[in-house]
Amino acid sequence: MENSLKNEFEKLKEEILGESSQQDILQSLTEVFPGEVVFSTSFSYEDQVITHLIKNLNVEIFTLDTGRLFEQTYDTWASTKAFFKKEIKAYYPDTEELKKFVSENGPNSFYQSVEQRKACCTIRKVHPLKSALKGYRIWITGLRAEHSPNRQNMPSLEWDEDNQIIKFHPLLHWSTEQVTDYVKTHQLPYNYLHKKGFVSIGCEPCTRAIQEGEDFRAGRWWWEDANKKECGLHIHQ
Repeated sequence: MENSLKNEFEKLKEEILGESSQQDILQSLTEVFPGEVVFSTSFSYEDQVITHLIKNLNVEIFTLDTGRLFEQTYDTWASTKAFFKKEIKAYYPDTEELKKFVSENGPNSFYQSVEQRKACCTIRKVHPLKSALKGYRIWITGLRAEHSPNRQNMPSLEWDEDNQIIKFHPLLHWSTEQVTDYVKTHQLPYNYLHKKGFVSIGCEPCTRAIQEGEDFRAGRWWWEDANKKECGLHIHQ
């Protein structure tokens, strides 16, 4: 299936990206790949917008519960399920793999080096993601170009070689103002940490509020080089 899907990719780009709106593209993807489109949410502003866009489409939704999320994120998860009345499947780290890693390295080894942090992200995020994507052909994400330097040249529809799947980023070229205005206009539930200076929200030990003038991702893994701030879920090919 993977090889045939990759062969379809270029043709799909030409046909679908010509649609007039992101909503039209999402609709087309669900028609071309019925039951094979999935959306990953972390309940960010962007993800709430996309959940609203796909609420009446045949798109499955999942989230990755790393075990170290903020209480406010769990609250947003609950309010999102209640608001949209859609099932949100959760994927978790492998218990034995995580237990071994923490036993050998300690609970907060991610502060020690980029390698340790990425190893933690791999266990808590990347491996569960691979389980979540099995059986799907289209993966919808809430990535935006403003998020990080690594995403500036990312196409809105791309082939993910690592996961052998087509990724679509419907909000890639939306501005922060467009996203927040959409949330307000449609009165969507959102993570209240956004009102406290938390822009990009991940695991609690690895996320802080940002100060005025700081970069969007400054609050994530703030002890690392800005150009290395990726967890491994989204690697631009």
